[in-house]
Amino acid sequence: MDIWQQLNQIAQERDIPVDELIREFEEALAVAYKKFVGSQGDVTVRLDVKSGGPTGYKLYVQKEVVGELLDPSYQVAVTDARRKKPDVEIGDFVEFEIDPNRFGRIAAQTFKQVLSQKMREAEHRQVHDTFAEKLNDVVSGTVTRREEQTVLVQVNRVEAELPKWEQVPTERYRPNDRLRVYVLRVEDSRRGLKVIVSRTHPNLLRKLFELEIPEIAEGIVVIKAVAREPGQRSKVAVVSTDERVDAVGACVGQRGSRVQTIVDELFDEKIDIVPWSEDPKTFIINALSPAKVNSIKLDDEAKSAYVVVPDTQLSLAIGKGGQNVRLAARLTEWKIDIRSETQAAAEKADEKKSPEGAAS
Repeated sequence: MDIWQQLNQIAQERDIPVDELIREFEEALAVAYKKFVGSQGDVTVRLDVKSGGPTGYKLYVQKEVVGELLDPSYQVAVTDARRKKPDVEIGDFVEFEIDPNRFGRIAAQTFKQVLSQKMREAEHRQVHDTFAEKLNDVVSGTVTRREEQTVLVQVNRVEAELPKWEQVPTERYRPNDRLRVYVLRVEDSRRGLKVIVSRTHPNLLRKLFELEIPEIAEGIVVIKAVAREPGQRSKVAVVSTDERVDAVGACVGQRGSRVQTIVDELFDEKIDIVPWSEDPKTFIINALSPAKVNSIKLDDEAKSAYVVVPDTQLSLAIGKGGQNVRLAARLTEWKIDIRSETQAAAEKADEKKSPEGAAS
């Protein structure tokens, strides 16, 4: 295999443009050449991979045309240069072919070290350039393997890291599983650039809605708030900018088809879609859905709501382990205290019996 084929193969394997790889190759050769000739000046080497020859490539060093020759490794006297190219002037550059086989052992080692470093830098730039545009966005990938508690997800040709604290406990992450992940950040570590992704971030849910619901992508339906307990349940508040479009209906889709796509992506995480409202009372009532609310009293200063529900709705309003009221509070950013009709009546009776209640 000649050098041109090798460079193309490396470029494909590492997802680096071949032109960029050639530039890195040339810079590494320039460092090795300077080591070989002991030069301190600026040296530019050009790699001609298509000219063939015994090595499959030719190397040229560019030398500056000077009136007084100080360093022949990167300079050439104007009289000598004109033998090669009659019309050159001082300050021009002329190429001279060099034999890579004449490079010494130290120069060859230098070349290997520099090329390795250059390729790492090229890979890092490629990772950074690819994912800088994807930060705070959703990408598709395939689970490849685990490294201790970290799951590695192949995105394009980069292995992104899904750390334990960004994993959903109920999800299995088996090799070859296809899934979407939220790109959190790109970190610089001793091993190079790391792409950190998440399956727990609330914005994963927000972005999935943008991808699956055309009205959201077009700005007709707007997501106003998201509250999520990953792998279990989420609440999404939406509003329509067009009175002809039902925001909740657009997100649910015909027979629930649209939201079901998102539920499937999140491995059956339950999703409540509720209408957003500027009126806090209405919004809190909507957020507590599917529970019905009898009455609600707000304390604007404390930003808390006292909510009374039918006795039969109390467990539904609170939810398993307090999940429904907890998500509603997070969605609306109001503290919510829930009472059943019986509990509210008993508290009212106690107030009347108390000295403060009697005085009032």
